[in-house]
Amino acid sequence: MGVTDADRLGALLASHGSILVFTGAGISTASGIPDFRGPSGVWNTRRPIFYQDFMASVEARRGYWQQKLEDNDRFGSAAPNEVHAAIVALEAAGKVAKVVTQNVDGLHRAAGTSQSLLIEIHGTAAEIECQSCGARSAPDEHFRRFADAGVPPDCDCGGHLKAATISFGQQLRHGDLRDAFAAAEQCDLVVSLGSTLSVSPAADIPLTAAARGVPYAIVNRGPTDHDGLAGVVLRVEGDVTEVVPRAVELALS
Repeated sequence: MGVTDADRLGALLASHGSILVFTGAGISTASGIPDFRGPSGVWNTRRPIFYQDFMASVEARRGYWQQKLEDNDRFGSAAPNEVHAAIVALEAAGKVAKVVTQNVDGLHRAAGTSQSLLIEIHGTAAEIECQSCGARSAPDEHFRRFADAGVPPDCDCGGHLKAATISFGQQLRHGDLRDAFAAAEQCDLVVSLGSTLSVSPAADIPLTAAARGVPYAIVNRGPTDHDGLAGVVLRVEGDVTEVVPRAVELALS
């Protein structure tokens, strides 16, 4: 049997000790969460509610919470899969510098990725955040109250509550961007998993590492915006769940 993609990726992972792992929606499809830009994803099936509308209109807030309630009913029980577990195994071996994810599903957290290493660049749906005072809380009680009354929830301070995600038109958090780009300036390998790499500025993070001459590996089903760039030393076309767990197993054996 010849050398496989998992063999090649495993060799890269084995030979580097400060890896920046960048993940997108493709790593969560095996957990039952649609790819953001896939045929059944949010991008193609749902009109986005912009942050400015959310803040200005009670009807927009009601529509937002109705969407989130439906998503919670469909995907709230999603569990981490073998890719999330493989990343945790890499961390346990001392090889992970940071995990930067575009995903808001909270599955890296649930799998056991250390909070100190995790940057959820687009926020997380695992918490609710007040848009005035910044207080955070668990979502279940807010969903229950909205389901019962149909009234968008507000904080005790009077501020509007929404998932602690970055909505359309909302600015990314400066501290998260700073930490992610700092990791890109210090890592010795960058690996992108399950992302089309088409959303900026998040997609600029692995490019920052590659621009330093750091080896860059991409695993994704379907084309990405970084295909063919000079810094990409390994481009695997395929399912991350078939490649990544085996590659990590080989790297750590």
